[in-house]
Amino acid sequence: MIEKERGQAPPFGGVFVAHARVLDSEDIQRAIQRMAHEIVERNHGLENVVLIGLQTGGVVVAEMLAEALKEINGSHPPLGTLDVALHRDDIGMRPVMPEAVTDISVDLDGATIVIADDVLYTGRTIRAALDALCDFGRPREIQLAVMVDRGHRELPIRPDYVGKNLPTRKDEVVDVSSEGVDLGRIEK
Repeated sequence: MIEKERGQAPPFGGVFVAHARVLDSEDIQRAIQRMAHEIVERNHGLENVVLIGLQTGGVVVAEMLAEALKEINGSHPPLGTLDVALHRDDIGMRPVMPEAVTDISVDLDGATIVIADDVLYTGRTIRAALDALCDFGRPREIQLAVMVDRGHRELPIRPDYVGKNLPTRKDEVVDVSSEGVDLGRIEK
């Protein structure tokens, strides 16, 4: 994920320099377990639930959630991936390049979708995901699971499941991986 932010940060390049490790791998696993239990509890099981990871950082979160849900429930819900690059509202303001393949092999009509992403910031990526999901059907409900909510919302979007609330400055960058969550900056 940090490679994507580095390429988009003016002057379009730089090196991520971590200043603090906010969560380590054990903290990530505890947050994933908690969010998985919350998903099962809120939806009264996993019947008709579909888990969709946003490319690229949200796919890792979705895969970890799927494994945790399998431990809790004996099986995990259908898992898909979604690239929202062509649904973003900043086309023309910066280069738009699809990150990876969208793979949704299940009918979304009437399903409860849980979108998984690594970092919730302005809300614009989630707005694009909502638009993109409409191309695949009409879900009954859409929920949002994020590993880090860093604030600074520009749209009225709120996560249903949060691994860590992490207030940040706008010039800071959050990097999420299975090894941990780092807070830092992009420097030339």
